Amino acid sequence: MSGELTDHLGRPRIVVTGMGIKCPGGTDVESVWTTVRAGRSVAGPIRLFDAEPLEVRFACEVPDFDPEVYFGPKDVRRQDRVTHLGFAAAADAIEMAGDLKTDPERIAVVAATGVGGLNTLEENTHIFYEKGPSRVSPFFVPMMMPNATAGVISMRYGFTGPAFCVSTACAAGTNAIGEGMRLIRDGSSDVVIAGGTEAFTAVTVAAFARMGALSKRNDDPTSASRPFDAERDGFVIAEGAAFLVLESREHADARGATIYGEVAGYGRNSDAYHITAPSPGGVGAARCMELALLDAGLSPTEIGHINAHGTSTPLNDAAEAEAIHKVFGATPPPVTGPKGVLGHMIGGAGAAEAVLSLLVLRDGVLPPTANLTRIGDDIDLDVVHGAERAVSADPAISNSFGFGGHNASLVLRTVE
Repeated sequence: MSGELTDHLGRPRIVVTGMGIKCPGGTDVESVWTTVRAGRSVAGPIRLFDAEPLEVRFACEVPDFDPEVYFGPKDVRRQDRVTHLGFAAAADAIEMAGDLKTDPERIAVVAATGVGGLNTLEENTHIFYEKGPSRVSPFFVPMMMPNATAGVISMRYGFTGPAFCVSTACAAGTNAIGEGMRLIRDGSSDVVIAGGTEAFTAVTVAAFARMGALSKRNDDPTSASRPFDAERDGFVIAEGAAFLVLESREHADARGATIYGEVAGYGRNSDAYHITAPSPGGVGAARCMELALLDAGLSPTEIGHINAHGTSTPLNDAAEAEAIHKVFGATPPPVTGPKGVLGHMIGGAGAAEAVLSLLVLRDGVLPPTANLTRIGDDIDLDVVHGAERAVSADPAISNSFGFGGHNASLVLRTVE
């Protein structure tokens, strides 16, 4: 099937021709991949703001990121950090893809985020109560709104196709890629810039800590995110963004583009169970993976590895393990959990992990899951840990499950 332009259902095959990432592991694709392969957490004390009053005082932050490389000084002040990160990742992906050679009306943008411009929201709320309504920034709304990143990408490049935001919590980045794929399949677009972005604030950290979702290992942040470990106690919050350039195989071939992989399948559904807890036994997540496999025309036995959502929370990891067994039986393929290294980027996580999954397929190496020293009694999976593993891991399935009961899975594979 490697040279065919359509899939098993006669739909356009969707390929990846560009990738960009700004995350705690680095600010370009190869540096992030090196960090993840090393299998060591990059969590550390929060530097973005004064975290001393907080119960949790550590996170995973993007290192050495200068938004002025992508925006002039004036524009930097008129964008929230969530847009700085998102636009920069998208710009890198577009640069990697090269000349897209198509009508701007045929290029779409799907940009995901959990909430949007939280830094702007928090700052202007303080200003409102301390200095009065006349001091609120006139740029407050365009900086804060969750669709700002999609708008900025489309305006900066003159893309006049659909541009919209997906906000499905931790599933958002994966949903953005899947919905972008559907735009090309249904003929709405030739090219889609799809991904997710997230930035956090002091209030964000306080809120997640109050609900018991975060690890509280302030004395040793680098050991805090431990997906599937027996002593996991919560996730480590992170900022970051990642974007892919998607296009039909026919369009990519016609312009001589380099192809980095294929998005072969997409599943999405809802638990309809609880606003924050997964459905019992991972029923919703299991069905989501089944839908992605059906969409790709693959059986569970054909999957080479699973990029797990693996947040390091007791409930999520156990439910995901059960879901994997429901789909893949007694001996599922090997599993990786990159949030042990990078933390949880919320709306940016799924897009970043799609990039990592494509790199696994490219190099045939499964990176180790950080901080997994004793697998949980409720986790009966082959979780790669300790050292990377050379293996034929193609195709892959990448999972994202979000508060609100949102589930999303992608099937990714190489293209010869």
